[in-house]
Amino acid sequence: MEVVEGINPTRMELLAIRKKRALAEKGHKLLGEKRDALIVQFFDVLSRRKGLKSETSSALLSANTSMEDAMAILGYSSLDAFSGGIKPHAPLDITNLNIMGVKVPVIGAGHTEPTPNPWGLGSTPQALDDAKNGYENALGLLLRLAEAEGAMERLALEIERTKRRVNALEHIFIPRLRNTERYITMQLQEREREDFVRRKRIKALMEASERASARERKT
Repeated sequence: MEVVEGINPTRMELLAIRKKRALAEKGHKLLGEKRDALIVQFFDVLSRRKGLKSETSSALLSANTSMEDAMAILGYSSLDAFSGGIKPHAPLDITNLNIMGVKVPVIGAGHTEPTPNPWGLGSTPQALDDAKNGYENALGLLLRLAEAEGAMERLALEIERTKRRVNALEHIFIPRLRNTERYITMQLQEREREDFVRRKRIKALMEASERASARERKT
């Protein structure tokens, strides 16, 4: 029976161990609830990631098809000249969202909005507009997919960390505290039995001494 080391079997120690055990059991319950809630959040993000992955693949395929059509109409040189006018996106604006104490990345919505065309209306085939808009849509989806991937990774780490803490409390600390509580209780009960026997023995000796004294007085 594994017990907490350096424990003196006293009533004060017993009360302290009981408080620690009650606190550990409360912590175990709360951590178990947190673990379960994190798992629910993880599968919600997993489901969202699955949908985003499918949408992103479709968006990229559609944009690639439009780009091939535009290249067939314009040729590589003209297409390169038109595309050179497209301004690059600003640096990513990344913040954090707190989910059950876990900070997950959030990318600013500005990177998912379309930018104006650098060429005039009617000067290019519709396929070029479709390709540009398609790639911008795919970029927005890719960024949202990256958010989901980051959230899944951080949630998974926190779930694993919480599981380890729950298991440590359930299989190591709480059993050790319970064993220590039983050990102290047994030691105290043994002392009480020894004290009871000692008191009975002392009482019997005192009574025997009193009887002997009374016989001596009579004689």
